[in-house]
Amino acid sequence: MSELLVQMDNVSKSYGPVDALGGVNLKVYRGEVVGLLGDNGAGKSTLIKVLSGAVKATGGTISIKGKTVEMNSTTDAIDHGIETIYQDSALVTQLSIARNLFLGREPIKGSKFLGRLDEDKMAAVASELLKEVGISKDIPPTTPISALSGGERQAVAIARAMHFESDLIILDEPTNNLGVAETQGVLQFVRNAKASGHSCIFIAHNIHHVFQVVDRIVVMRRGAIVADDIDPKTTTVEAVERIITGMDS
Repeated sequence: MSELLVQMDNVSKSYGPVDALGGVNLKVYRGEVVGLLGDNGAGKSTLIKVLSGAVKATGGTISIKGKTVEMNSTTDAIDHGIETIYQDSALVTQLSIARNLFLGREPIKGSKFLGRLDEDKMAAVASELLKEVGISKDIPPTTPISALSGGERQAVAIARAMHFESDLIILDEPTNNLGVAETQGVLQFVRNAKASGHSCIFIAHNIHHVFQVVDRIVVMRRGAIVADDIDPKTTTVEAVERIITGMDS
């Protein structure tokens, strides 16, 4: 059994009288790709926001590598090795590829307080990372994000997570509104991340995409996990769809 990387125990989240999460338990192991599925309103986004520090849980605990941690902000999550890649990639479109890769963590030439950005280092690292995540076109690292396609933007976001050696990469609907070639690129990025030893949580409405890359499928319904050990190699899309809709019960 691989090392237990993330453990969420009895995690709840309430918005006034509405329970968005009702005591969720979730485990993610090192090097594992977990597919998180569920209908709209199932609680997937809330669960991921709690794990990524975007919202604070009402109750329960989160442990990283066996140590209980507080997730009060996205910075806390990043500090604990968790990077989240949203559908819009959370990139600054007017800045360059290189600047986005290092946003908030730019290397400095000279002293910490009086130095300047090491743009040569950022450009060199960016060029290498773009190749690693499968962008074969010769795109200068000075290119603004606004000039990239949707798939290329996702590649930059994933490259950032991989460069900073995140233990867990969360991909929230990364293939929405992408073309066929770009979608296959994103799926290959997930495979590459796993091959590099990263864990991933992959959220998508397209179950066929999930089946192509995940090791295990977790299904949520009405703020609770109703299945957490579905093996995509031994089940069918139709069977998982029945679990999502509740038609299996």
